[in-house]
Amino acid sequence: MIVTDIVAALIILCVVLIARQSILIVHQAETAIVERFGKFHRAYPSGLGTLLPFFDRVRSRVDLREQFINVPPQPVITRDNVTISIDSVLFFQVTDPERAVYSVKNFSGAVENLVQTTLRSIIGEMSLDDTLSNRETINAQLGVKLDRETNEWGVKVHRIEIKQIDPPMEIKQAMEKQMRAERDKRATITQAEAMKQSQILESEGFQSATVTRARAEREKQILEAEGRAEALLTLQKAEAQSLVLLRQAEADPTVLQLKAYQTLAQMSQGQSTTILLPSNMGEMAGMAATFGQAMLKTGQTD
Repeated sequence: MIVTDIVAALIILCVVLIARQSILIVHQAETAIVERFGKFHRAYPSGLGTLLPFFDRVRSRVDLREQFINVPPQPVITRDNVTISIDSVLFFQVTDPERAVYSVKNFSGAVENLVQTTLRSIIGEMSLDDTLSNRETINAQLGVKLDRETNEWGVKVHRIEIKQIDPPMEIKQAMEKQMRAERDKRATITQAEAMKQSQILESEGFQSATVTRARAEREKQILEAEGRAEALLTLQKAEAQSLVLLRQAEADPTVLQLKAYQTLAQMSQGQSTTILLPSNMGEMAGMAATFGQAMLKTGQTD
């Protein structure tokens, strides 16, 4: 009875082992490379698969997701004989699991060496300034060359990014001095431009104020002259009106002529520098005497 139980247990254990060897579970975004009798049999995609027990063996599981490799810093010589250190990161994805397993033994090591040699080839044709300012160009050239080389390995290189470029210490110090000199130069130029602009604005303001004052003075003089001319014209009109009234009142001609002379005398008190006098000055004097005697008699009578 005990022997029977042991045999049954062994049979069950064998069945379990066979079942375990026959069932293959492949995870998402993964491919299983299966060998039969040591040779490539097939690549199982994600999901459930079956194996031939004791004959099939899973060689490796290949991750189909995008992956990256950190390429350690390496010395590179530029065209102008400056040694710089460059470290980068490579992003890739396996497109053919069979070739990725059987075409190259150590993919990571192969990619690192390929990046180093390709980077030396590219940087060797560039100067230090071009290397520091053209990272995108270097990344693009590296990506194209690496993708062409790794295509035989069943790998697609998406991109490679240069993380850091370290020039020698003396080059760094020289670059820092140059940067400080450039900043000082820009600051001096900015200050000079600001001072120049300030002087221009101040000159334009003074000119504008002068023109405004001159215009205001001119307007003032024009208004004053117009006011004096209008006042003089009003006075002349009033005097002429008084003569008209005297004539309408049938006043003596001598009085009218004397009144006209009085008006002429008032006109001479204006701003004009030219005075027009009648030609019969003798008659005017006699008339003035006659008018004076008449006024004296009037006073005695009163």
